[in-house]
Amino acid sequence: MAELPPKPHAVLIPVPLQGHINPAACLAIKLAARGFAITYVNTEAVHHQSSRARRSASSIDHDIFADARASGLDIRYELISDGLPISFDRAANPIQFLHSLLYVFSAHVEELMRKLTRAAGPPITCLIADTFFVWPDTIANKFGIPYVSFWTEPAVVFALYYHIDLLIKNGHFASRENRKDAITYIPGVPAVEPTDLMSYLQETDTTSLLHQIIFKAFEEAKGADFVLCNSVQELEPEIISAMQQEKPFYAVGPLIQAGLFPGISVRTTLQVESDCSQWLDSKPAGSVLYVSFGSFANVSKRDLGEIAYGILHSKANFMWVLRPDIVSSDEHKPLPQGFLEESHGRGILVPWCCQMEVLSHPSVGGFLTHCGWNSVLESIRCGVPMLCFPLQTDQFTNRKLVVRDWKVGIDLGRIEEVSREEVSKRVDSLMGGEEGNEAKKMIEEARRALESAVAADGSSQKNFDQFVEDLMGYRSENRTMK
Repeated sequence: MAELPPKPHAVLIPVPLQGHINPAACLAIKLAARGFAITYVNTEAVHHQSSRARRSASSIDHDIFADARASGLDIRYELISDGLPISFDRAANPIQFLHSLLYVFSAHVEELMRKLTRAAGPPITCLIADTFFVWPDTIANKFGIPYVSFWTEPAVVFALYYHIDLLIKNGHFASRENRKDAITYIPGVPAVEPTDLMSYLQETDTTSLLHQIIFKAFEEAKGADFVLCNSVQELEPEIISAMQQEKPFYAVGPLIQAGLFPGISVRTTLQVESDCSQWLDSKPAGSVLYVSFGSFANVSKRDLGEIAYGILHSKANFMWVLRPDIVSSDEHKPLPQGFLEESHGRGILVPWCCQMEVLSHPSVGGFLTHCGWNSVLESIRCGVPMLCFPLQTDQFTNRKLVVRDWKVGIDLGRIEEVSREEVSKRVDSLMGGEEGNEAKKMIEEARRALESAVAADGSSQKNFDQFVEDLMGYRSENRTMK
């Protein structure tokens, strides 16, 4: 009897930040459910933090894929150093953290890859790594395997970064005085105002460490054999079609846990989650504004104060996720004096929560968000219209999608310009005004598109199936072992 061929084996490495880890864990399970062996690579620091968040007795005991393995999925779990001690405060020292990811992390990845190559078990079929890493194409070449670039943001943001040379050539980026007119020449991308570009493409200093990372990461991405994008064909059809002319590009989103993997729980949170269900149960349907600015970005104390007063003067109940470091690591009392007393009975503050559980609760009627891509997808998936206050990176471009393209949310205002009067007015508009009602109708259409995309015959499922077929048909001679 002929031996069965070994199962495909993907090494999957997310950027060690909450917004990148969540979709990567979903992708790991989706591939494993398709018969892949997955080696999911976590950093020791992230593992330690997630273990503390789960209140594990020991940091070596917590494994986010324990449920998945118990269900029969082949997901191996490997830990490597990001180049810094576990005790190092990465949130308070982001430049040192990024520096380590840029210059040190790849050596640990390569060492692990060599270990896996020598180990018993299925040989490595491909390397799936977050697009923002600066080494995947180089390392894939060394091992003679395909590089699958995993993009955790919308396709439009990928397209803008991918064509950064066109932005430079046309004077919209990296010139002494960047052009202020609309950008109309990126293939597949409708006109984009410069103020809707990602924050790094709005800056004039292009010598920063973050710019170095972006430039190098997209050099590597151009060498990728495949790109998996956490978006949906129906939401960005022209952009995705245009990217598919450039290289094998597959929209396989939304990679969120809701209903995607029945019976399998994957808790990737890096913070202790508060249970707010009892408080939410006590509020009328659609009456609660959920407020969260994500896991990473900071808000100025001035803007936080204006937003707080605006919420206070609105008619809405609210649940606010207020991270201890939301303003800075040194600011222990970010809210205006007396806010808690004045809002008593109407609102609740928590340091962290399970966002999908909150957004899917019937009492939640709106989401004041920084427009992180995971938050946008989760809000659409739960049918909750958004009030948008982007802070950095892709969030400005995401706001354009939410407010102008899909009309599933309202703009709150700009950094350092937002006022309590406008906040109050727009909160009430979102929660019960004409604009909010229109956004509710539009988000219901977008929600249906997301649901149908992941159905058995949906676009994302078909794209995923096509990716697996193309990967399995990949010729190893396309890459030369070095």
